[in-house]
Amino acid sequence: MDDRSSVMHIKGARLHNLKNISLAIPKQKLVVVTGLSGSGKSTLALDTLHRESHRQYMEAWGVATAGVSRPSVDSITGLSPSVSVDQRPAGRGPRSTVGTATEVFTYLRLLWSRIGVRPCPSCGEPVPPSYAGSPEDDEEETEGSGGAACPHCSAPVPELVMGSFSFNKPAGACPSCTGLGEVIRVDVRTLVDEESSVAAGAVRGWPGQLVERNLPLLRAAARHYDLTFDTDTPVAELPIPARDLLLYGVESPEFRSHLPDPGVEPPATVSGGRFEGVVTAFMRRYADRVDDTAYRQKAERSMVKEPCGACAGTRLRAESRAVTVHGLGITTASRLPLVELADWVAELRAFSTGDEWRFAEPVVADLEERVRRLVDTGVGYLTLDQSSTSLSAGESQRLRLAALLGSGLTGMLYVLDEPTIGLHPADTARLIDVLRRLRDLGNTVLVIEHDLDVLWAADHVVDIGPGAGRDGGRVVAEGTPEEVAATEGSVTGAYLSGRLQHPARKQRPEAGPELVIRGARAHNLKNVTVRIPLGRLVTVTGPSGSGKSTLILDVLGRAAHQRLDASRALSVTSVTSVPPGEHDGIDGWEHLDKVVTIDQEPISRLPRSNAATYADVFTPVRELFAAQEAARSGGLTPASFSFNVPGGRCERCEGAGVLAVHMHFLPAVEVRCPGCRGRRFRSEVLAVRYDGYDIAEVLAATVDEALTVFRGVRQISARLQRLSDVGLGYLPLGQPATTISGGEAQRLKLAKELGRRATGRTLYLLDEPTTGLHAADTARLIDVLQRLVDAGHSVVTIEHNLDVMRASDWLVDLGPEGGAGGGLVVAEGTPEQVAEAAGAEAAAGVGSRTGGFLRAGVRAMSWGSG
Repeated sequence: MDDRSSVMHIKGARLHNLKNISLAIPKQKLVVVTGLSGSGKSTLALDTLHRESHRQYMEAWGVATAGVSRPSVDSITGLSPSVSVDQRPAGRGPRSTVGTATEVFTYLRLLWSRIGVRPCPSCGEPVPPSYAGSPEDDEEETEGSGGAACPHCSAPVPELVMGSFSFNKPAGACPSCTGLGEVIRVDVRTLVDEESSVAAGAVRGWPGQLVERNLPLLRAAARHYDLTFDTDTPVAELPIPARDLLLYGVESPEFRSHLPDPGVEPPATVSGGRFEGVVTAFMRRYADRVDDTAYRQKAERSMVKEPCGACAGTRLRAESRAVTVHGLGITTASRLPLVELADWVAELRAFSTGDEWRFAEPVVADLEERVRRLVDTGVGYLTLDQSSTSLSAGESQRLRLAALLGSGLTGMLYVLDEPTIGLHPADTARLIDVLRRLRDLGNTVLVIEHDLDVLWAADHVVDIGPGAGRDGGRVVAEGTPEEVAATEGSVTGAYLSGRLQHPARKQRPEAGPELVIRGARAHNLKNVTVRIPLGRLVTVTGPSGSGKSTLILDVLGRAAHQRLDASRALSVTSVTSVPPGEHDGIDGWEHLDKVVTIDQEPISRLPRSNAATYADVFTPVRELFAAQEAARSGGLTPASFSFNVPGGRCERCEGAGVLAVHMHFLPAVEVRCPGCRGRRFRSEVLAVRYDGYDIAEVLAATVDEALTVFRGVRQISARLQRLSDVGLGYLPLGQPATTISGGEAQRLKLAKELGRRATGRTLYLLDEPTTGLHAADTARLIDVLQRLVDAGHSVVTIEHNLDVMRASDWLVDLGPEGGAGGGLVVAEGTPEQVAEAAGAEAAAGVGSRTGGFLRAGVRAMSWGSG
C-alpha cells in the first residue's frame, strides 16, 4: 500500500513554539495530541495540520488562497480534507436554540404542519389535518393563505404551514415578545427607594436640584387628573395611580388604565404636568444610547429578563401552541429532554393511522436519526427550546459532533479541541464510542486532549513538550498509549503509567460554619437543600446537566452577589442583576463578607488588552523602565513605554506592530510594520534596557522568563509568581486578550484575585477551573486552591476532574442523571464518604455515579485500543 494513503507526514513544523519537528501521523486512526498547557498541541493540530489542509483543499478547487497564509512548515504530505470541531460556541444569537442549531426543530415544525390537529377558531372542536399542500412551499406561505372548512361548523379554518410553528416568523411568533420568549423590564428597586418619599430623595438618579424641579411637575400632573400626590409620603404607601404616575408618566398605558376617562388629553406642557415618568425616561435614554457599550452595560444592571407572560416563555403564539400531534403540543415536545423525545418519536408509528403515517414516515425517519445522534454524543439531557447562549463550550462542540456522525463522508480528517470539556467521567465512555464510530467510518480523528481515559482509548498518542511556551514544541513521545506510558522523560507518560499521581489531601480543616441552601428548585433542581461547609475546598459534581451550574452559579452565586456586593466593581465576572434561581433561602451569610465568581468569560474583547495589562503587571514594568538612567536622560515617562497612547509608540502602526494592507477584492493582509519592524515602539524607547531586555522583549517573554528578569523587583515578581502558580507560566506577557482561551481567562482572574488583600471571609465560586489543563498543571492549580482555603477562605468549584475531587475537603454530588433525571443530591461528604456511597445503589443507577469512579482508584477505566 502507498505510504501516503496510510500516513500524514509533517516535516519541519516551526510555527509559534514548534521546534522544527517532523513526525508521521497514522490515518484512519484515533490519534490524541497531548502535552502540558502551552506546549504547542493546538499549534500542531489546528494551526498547522488543519490550516494547511484547508489551504490545499481551496487551492485544489481553484479558489484564491492569497488570504490564507501557509503555516511555517517545510512540507505536509498525505493530507486529507479536514473539518475542525473547536470550542467556539455557535449560534449565539438570542433566537438560536438547541432545536434550531441542530435543525431538529425544523423537522418538528414540518411534522406538526403535516399531521397536526387544531381546535376550530369558531366552535373549538378538533379539526383534523387536511394533508394538503407541498412541503417545499411551506416556508414561503403564511397562515391564512388557504385552508378548509371545519367539519363541525363549516367555518373557514386557515391552513397550517411550517411558518405557523416558527418563532422567527410573524405567522408563528408570539406578538408580545416577537418570538424571544422573554421580555426585559426595569427593576424598579434599582431606580427608586420605595421606603423613602420623593421629596426625601426616593428617586436614586435625581440630585437635589432635580428633585426641586420635579416636585411641582408631579403635583401639577396630579391636579390635572384630579389625583392626590403627597410628595412626603413613602413611595410604597402612595395610591397605585400616583405610584404609576411617578414611575411611568402621564402618557403610559400603566397610568392611563387608572383614569375614569382614558381619553382625557395629557397636559400640554412639561411645566403644566406632562411628566415623563422615572422608568419611561430611563428606557428612552437606554434606547438613545444603546450603541454606547459602557452606558448600556451600566444601564442593564437595572434591568431584568423574565419569561413573556403571553406565551409563558414558549415563544409561539397561542394558535400554534394549541396544535397537537397525538395529544402533544410542539412547545411541550420542545421541552422534553432529547432522550425522552427520542422515545416519543420512536412510538409515533404505533400511534399513527395509515394516512398520517404516509405523510409522517419520511419526516420521522430523519427526525429519529438526528435525535439519536444527539443522545449518543452525551447531550440527551438537553431540550430543544434551550437557548444556545446557555450552552457550554463542550455542549456546543458535541452538538457539532452529532452532525458529523450523520455525514456519509469517508477519508476525512476531523480535528477536535478537548471534546471532554464539561463531561463527567461517566459520559466520557460514550464520547469515546462516538470518536471510534467516526474512525470506523474510514476517517482520521485527531483529538487535542488531556483526559487520561481518552489517551488510553487512542490508537496513537503524540506527546508534545517537555514543558510549555519556549520549553515546549518538541515531540517527547509517540506511539501506542502503552509505549508513551513507558517513555522516561514524558510527564504525560508518568501520569498514564501511575508513576506520578496527585497527592491526596493530607489534613482537612476541622468542621466549622456552613452555608445552607434551602429548597432550591430552579430549572431541574428538585427542591434540594444543600450544605456548603465554609473554610473548605468544596467540589460540586455530577453528570452533565445534573444541575451543578444552576445550584452554584444561578442560585448561590446570584444570591451571594445580591447580598454581599457593596459595589459591582467587586465582581470579576459577568454577573448581572438577573435574580437568583428559585429557592426558599440561604442561611449563613454572617460568616462571609465578599463573594468572587471566577468564570470563563473573556477578560477583554479588545486586541490591545493583554495578559500583562489585565494582571496589573505592565504598569510597574513601565515605571521601572522609566526609572532607568537612559530613560530619565531622554525625558521618557512611564507613558512612553505604552503602545496604546502616543508618545513612545511607533506612530506609523500606532503601536500595533503590523499594518493592514487592503487587497481590493481579496481579504486584507497584515504585514510587519516597516517603521518599527513589528516591535511597536520608537527606537529611543527600545534603547532603554533593564537587565539586558528592552520593553518589546519583555512583552514577548513568557511569565516564567519574566520572573527571572524581575526576580529582584517585588512589586512585579509577586504578580508574575501568582500567574505562574495558576499554571500560566508559559503565557507571553503581551499575548492579546482576544487569543486567550476561556480556561486561561479564568486562571488570569484567579491570579488577579490572589493579589487582593485577604480578609479570610471570601467565598470563591469557580466553574470548571481545570478546563484545558494537563494533569501536571492541575496539580499546581489544586495547590493554589488549597492555599486559599488554608488562608481561611471558602472555595466552591464545579468540576468533573477526579483529581480535584480527591483533593477536596467536601463533595456534593448531584444526579443521578442529567436533565429531568437529575437535580437531586445523591451523595455528600468527604471524598471517602462519597466513594462509599457507590455500592449497590450505583450499580442500580440510582446512587452516586461519581462515587463509583472515586472507588475505582487512580483511574476510572482502562481502555484498550479497540
